[in-house]
Formats: sequence, C-alpha cells, structure tokens
Amino acid sequence: MPKLTKKRSKKAGLPPGTLVHIGEKKAEGLKITVIDYDEVHFQEKEIKTIEECFLFKDKPTVTWINVDGLHQVEILEKLGECYGFHPLMLEDILNTDQRPKMEDYGDYIYIVLKMLIQSNKNNGIMTEQISLILGPNFVISFQEMEGNIFDPIRERIRNGKGRIRKMGADYLAYALLDSIIDNYFIIMEKLGEKIEFLEEELVTRPTAQTLKTIHQLKREMIFLRRAVWPLREVVSGLERGESSLMKEPTRIYLRDVYDHTIQVIDTIETFRDMISGMLDIYLSSISNRMNAVMKVLTIIATIFMPLTFIAGIYGMNFKYMPELEWHWGYPAVWLVVVFIGISMLIYFKKKRWL
Repeated sequence: MPKLTKKRSKKAGLPPGTLVHIGEKKAEGLKITVIDYDEVHFQEKEIKTIEECFLFKDKPTVTWINVDGLHQVEILEKLGECYGFHPLMLEDILNTDQRPKMEDYGDYIYIVLKMLIQSNKNNGIMTEQISLILGPNFVISFQEMEGNIFDPIRERIRNGKGRIRKMGADYLAYALLDSIIDNYFIIMEKLGEKIEFLEEELVTRPTAQTLKTIHQLKREMIFLRRAVWPLREVVSGLERGESSLMKEPTRIYLRDVYDHTIQVIDTIETFRDMISGMLDIYLSSISNRMNAVMKVLTIIATIFMPLTFIAGIYGMNFKYMPELEWHWGYPAVWLVVVFIGISMLIYFKKKRWL
C-alpha cells in the first residue's frame, strides 16, 4: 500500500522552480523512446541521450516522447530548455505527490494523473504518477518506472489501426488518458472480488486477520479517492476548455472518458460505503458468536444447578438421613437427576432457546 503523503523536506527553503525529485526511485536506469508518425510515415526508436529528441521538435509529424524514470533531473532540465517549458511545471513533474490536475500554458497543456497497478507481491495497489505534456505536434509522457500499459497504443500506431495515425497529437493524448482510466476498471473489478470474499468471511468466520484486511481496504479506498476524484475536473477541463491544442473531433472522445471517470468514482464511493459498514458487520459477527457461546454455557450451567443442589444435599455428613440406608437410594437419585436434566432440555427446546 503506498504512503498517503511523501516527504517534502528536501524542498524546504528552496526557491520556486527548483528541480528536486520527491518520491521513491522506482527505476534503476532511464529509458527514452521516441515514436514519430503521420498517416504515411512511421519511425520508432530508443535513444541514448536526450539531445536526440531535439531533432523532432519542428517536424510536422506527430512525435511521442516517453521517458521512464524521473530521478535524473538534468535530463528534464535539458528537455525544458529545448521546448521552453515553465520551471514550475518541471517542478511538478518531479514531485510525485501531485494531485491530478490540468494546466494550460498556452503553447502546451500539462496533465498529471495517477496510474494504478495491482501488486503481485501482496495483492495490494501500487501507484505511479504519469505526467503528459501536449503540444501542437508532440506529446511527452513521463513515467516513474517502465510499464506496459501503453503497449496497446504503441501497437495501434505501428500497425496503423484505427484513426490514431490520421489524427493529431491531441488524439494521442486522449488515447493515453483513456488507457490509464480503462485500467482503473481492472483494479475496481479485483477490489470488488476482494470485498465480496471479505463480506462472506465476515458473516461465517471473522478473525483478527479479517479486521486487518478491512483497515487495509479502508486505506486503499482513501488513496483511490484521492487519485481518481480530481480526474473529473481534469477531463472536464480538457473537454470544455478553450485551448486550440484540443481539436473539436477529439473533444467528442473526451466525453466518453469523462463518463468512464464518473463510473469509476461511483464505484469507489460504493466500495467506500460497503467497507465502512464492514466494521459494524465484523463487530456484530464477533458479538453474535460470543452470544452463542455464552448461550450454550448458560444452558449447561442452568441444567446443572438443580443437579448440583441434589448432590449438595446428599453430600452433607449427617448421620440420620433415611435415604442413606435405603437399598434403592442411589439408583433413585440417579433417576431423579436424569429426569430433571431431560425435562429441562425438552423445556428449552419448546422455548426455542436451543
């Protein structure tokens, strides 16, 4: 489970626009890939130095530059100098604790959002900040680590399937947004399965581990809400904004992304309500199980109360007790004891206390 906040002490006292990476180092190396295309031409390659990207700056084709790894600040500085990016935007890219948002700088649009990944180690949710810069003929994406979520888009560009090769950079930015938000549905489905299993466990066999799982889910839902809720404003700003970078044909597709975002938010709110009630269900299940145990013990104690009374009477050390000299005294006492026990069981059964 990711931390809800990240340390910002490295930024204390520094002037605005100072480039300092805040967050975990999730990639050992740096990987930069460039895809340059139009309806006819296509070029894809992995480059070794950031200077090789500068050759694509003024080309009329659409250029997608993807950077995996944010820990090398000098790479971002050189890229910012070449494209004339604002220092505050570069600072936001390096700060991986950003709230999802969209900022229009006129010549380019900056978009930051969270990508959710299901961890294979502890079945928890990992997060990664994705930054997108949309320009007139380019899209630059920054990922904290190398991933495969954008591979279907790369494949569509390579094969020329769909309309992505016919559209501009704004459609590519939409495709990247859509890919990230569609991945949320996969996370929601797995969370839904986990919640359903937990509900069944709560009713049948709640344990201390169940309570721990509930608290973990509560933390995950808080984090998911922080990561997804602001996306509504981001997508709405792109769809209804006045920037000329976002063409009218692409805005239609952004409406579909907006609908998907609302669906994800509604699902998260539903899961939050369900998990909030799970603690009450857990306490009720524990209380019911304790009541059932106490009920059995009380019935046993109630049955043995008259039997203990009889045993106490005949356990007294008086010399003159008529029953002591009677030949059938011992079997008679046992008969009375068994009769009382059976009678009480039948009475409890009729009262439906058993």
